[in-house]
Amino acid sequence: MAALEALEQPYLFKLRQSPGVMKLLSRQWNLDEWVDVGQGWTGREDTLRLMGWSQLRRVIVIRRPRKMDIDAQGKAKVKKRGRKSNVQKQAELALIDQNEATKNWEYAVLVCDTPYKLENMGQLYRDRADCRMWQTRGFDEIKNQWGWGGYSTHDIERCALSARAVALIYKWWSWYVRLANPKNRMEAITSRPKLLSAVGRMTSHSGQNKILLTVMHESVDQIKQLVANVRSGNRHISAAAPQLVDSQRWVAMVRFIVARILAAQPKFTPTPAVLPSG
Repeated sequence: MAALEALEQPYLFKLRQSPGVMKLLSRQWNLDEWVDVGQGWTGREDTLRLMGWSQLRRVIVIRRPRKMDIDAQGKAKVKKRGRKSNVQKQAELALIDQNEATKNWEYAVLVCDTPYKLENMGQLYRDRADCRMWQTRGFDEIKNQWGWGGYSTHDIERCALSARAVALIYKWWSWYVRLANPKNRMEAITSRPKLLSAVGRMTSHSGQNKILLTVMHESVDQIKQLVANVRSGNRHISAAAPQLVDSQRWVAMVRFIVARILAAQPKFTPTPAVLPSG
């Protein structure tokens, strides 16, 4: 964080629930005036300086209610773990709303140096977490669903060629699926049965070639919409193709897909908070 602050680069991180963070939570949990930050979460703003930090930093405490059977869980832990679990049980019950005995809270603490208003911070972190989740899931998908794992040959050149082929096909398919469904990302385990289950037949009439698709999947209506989105992208490139060289057509297609993805996202513009003068 200090390095980012020296570069004047805004950041937003989630803090581990260390003893210093838990002390912050104990000060905040029974206070009022929690602000709605979206998707069932509420938040409060504070400052914090943990061990090793050179200065106070802005932190956002967010929480959402979580239902649980306190008595049943407490008894179960006492039976299984004995006396030691009593201490653990008391620590867990420290953040329980006494007015509603079956409610406790799920907490997260964010640290940032951005001037955005409190109600915008929840969505900002959700966007960041979504990007990180899909980056991790991409490696899992390319390994387990596309076969980018071990190979049976000890020839490094064949292994490298196979790995590049899988990566290239995965890249092409990922762009193709985002063109078909710009609103959400679809994994291969669901997108391939939907978009590869149709039987195609080419017909020619009056100098025009057409491909007729017979959908074999049960989600016919959804697949028709996905195919219609792909067709709109092909029409866009076909209209501009005579003006472009071969290397530029792929760039134009990617830009078109990115524009469709951005247009499908919810309109959200973080509003900077009004900082005090002086």
